Amino acid sequence: MLSISQELVDKIVAHARADHPDEACGVIAGKGGVPERFVPMENAERSPTFYRFDSMEQLRVWREMDDRDEEPVVIYHSHTATEAYPSRTDVSYASEPEAHYVLVSTREEDETEFRSYRILDGVITEEEVRFLP
Repeated sequence: MLSISQELVDKIVAHARADHPDEACGVIAGKGGVPERFVPMENAERSPTFYRFDSMEQLRVWREMDDRDEEPVVIYHSHTATEAYPSRTDVSYASEPEAHYVLVSTREEDETEFRSYRILDGVITEEEVRFLP
C-alpha cells in the first residue's frame, strides 16, 4: 500500500495538469519508504504518449537523493488520453524495485485518476493508495 499526503498528491496532479497535453513525470523522494519531497522533472520527450527522464537531470536528482540519504519512493507520470495503467513501455522502464509507480490520468478535464502500482520483473501489481491529511 502507498500512504501519501494529500499535499504531495495535489502537487503531482497539478504538475500533470500543467504539462497536459504532454505527459508529466517526476519523483517523490523519501526515507524508509515514506514519500516526503516532491521533485518534478522534465519530460525529455515532450510527448502526449511517452515520457523519459532527461539523463543528466536524472543523474543530478539521483545524486541529490544519495547526498540526502533518500530514495525514489514514488516515480510518477501522467497519461493524457488513456487510463492510469502502465503501458508496456512503462513496464520496460521500471527499474526501481522498491518504488511505487504512480500514474495519473488527465484524459478527463474535470476528473483525475490517481493509481499506484508495484512493477517487478515485468509484473504489474496495483496497490491501494491511502491519502493522508
